[in-house]
Amino acid sequence: MKVLVAYASKYGFTRGIADFVADKMRENGVDTIAESVDKVSRPEDYDAFVIGSAVFLGKWMKQAHEFVTKNQQLLAKKPVWLFSSGPTGTSKTDKKGRDLLEASIPYDIADFKRIINPRDHHVFYGGFKVSQHGLGIRLLAKSATVREAMQEGDFRDWTAIGEWATGIAKELESLQRGSN
Repeated sequence: MKVLVAYASKYGFTRGIADFVADKMRENGVDTIAESVDKVSRPEDYDAFVIGSAVFLGKWMKQAHEFVTKNQQLLAKKPVWLFSSGPTGTSKTDKKGRDLLEASIPYDIADFKRIINPRDHHVFYGGFKVSQHGLGIRLLAKSATVREAMQEGDFRDWTAIGEWATGIAKELESLQRGSN
């Protein structure tokens, strides 16, 4: 079984998650490659997909969204898992007391669930570096309110990401045994 981990990443944090997922799956015996959605030329060559995107303003990056919609007929027939890289900081809840990861589910995911029926969607903490952004964001980041909402640093939880990837590998192994 050949698996593609396709991702859209603007500043490298989501790419890091995708590479780590692919590495974990390979460690678990799954033939896996990680590739930017912009570089995927033959999605029909893969048996299963893990697709992820950085989240900006509550949505997946345009390239990732277009990859899913353009390939929806293929993806609807294959095992697919989705992940989003979004919130930053160490808080587990938002100001309203909601679970921050659940509150950070991008708007796109409801549509994706309808058109491709993914097996799972998971939100992971991401990262944010003010220095990677343009003047507008750097100026905004001086505001205490914005600093609280967009905390600077790398907040990716490698243990959680690894457990998720290992779970996918085990599920794929089970699917493969079932088809033999």
